[in-house]
Amino acid sequence: MKKIQIPFLVVIACIIMGIVDAVIQPGYAIKSAIKMVLFLLIPITYSLINKECNIKGLFKPDKKGLLFAFAIGIGVYVTVLGAYLIFRNVFDFSALTGSLTETTGVNKSNFLWVALYISFANSLLEEFFFRGFAFINLKKITTRKIAYVFSSLTFALYHIAMMIGWFGWPVVLISLVGLFAGGMIFNKFDEKSETVYLSWLIHMFANFATNTIGFILFAT
Repeated sequence: MKKIQIPFLVVIACIIMGIVDAVIQPGYAIKSAIKMVLFLLIPITYSLINKECNIKGLFKPDKKGLLFAFAIGIGVYVTVLGAYLIFRNVFDFSALTGSLTETTGVNKSNFLWVALYISFANSLLEEFFFRGFAFINLKKITTRKIAYVFSSLTFALYHIAMMIGWFGWPVVLISLVGLFAGGMIFNKFDEKSETVYLSWLIHMFANFATNTIGFILFAT
């Protein structure tokens, strides 16, 4: 029974957020508030019921790996931004800013504040949920392979729900593969230390890259 509790809760949270993102489409502030409630409240409530679920330990600093994670983060930033610059004339990214404004109210004037939230707060929230809850704690009650695949797959599919209408399907499929691979890498960084700081640092730089692309698109 314990083996399915965390996967069940993660899937339910992702389905709710998928409906919020793709169907209800509230403003960005409301969507973010719903996400914070789901991604924070579910793991915390579960940890209060099941004492084997370690939440506090997820935030124990791992100083040894920070420099390496920082270097990887810079590499991710350069790779993501470089891929955009190479393929921006191959794939059509023109609908992205219009879709963002239409579905979430994010526009040129408020994008800076949204970008700051995404880079720092939202990345930590997602690492806490997908790496801390759906990987580190799931790995303790199931196999390592299942935890790796489940957390990475739900992380990728969750983001794809947000991207519907932003890009054509070729970009969506490439993004799905990239997000899954990114989730696997994030898991690897957090596995030994059983904290989320290292993956958060890399995730932060990935968001810096996508936000840089956003600034470029809003400026054109």
